Amino acid sequence: MDVVYPSISILAEPPVTVVDKTVDRKGTRAVAEAYLQYLYTDEGQDIAGKNFYRPISPKAQAKYAKQLPKIPLFTIEQAFGGWEKADKDHFADGGSFDQIYLKK
Repeated sequence: MDVVYPSISILAEPPVTVVDKTVDRKGTRAVAEAYLQYLYTDEGQDIAGKNFYRPISPKAQAKYAKQLPKIPLFTIEQAFGGWEKADKDHFADGGSFDQIYLKK
């Protein structure tokens, strides 16, 4: 299998959190908290690296350095002026993303 790496990429750091609800009828809060606690452990970071996600722990970064070579990364703020501006310019009605689907 050939893997193609881009010359640059977006630094994607999606936030994770546990939403606090006063009533947890489905019992999902404990699972959500366990996931959040596990995500940044050595084992959790190892799973990320195995699956070609860039881990943030130095140990996992070193382990997967060959399969995840260093490339320049930029943030949404740096490249697009932040999420609010990126959303308006690219994903709102009539934005650049819509242009992909316009018939010519």
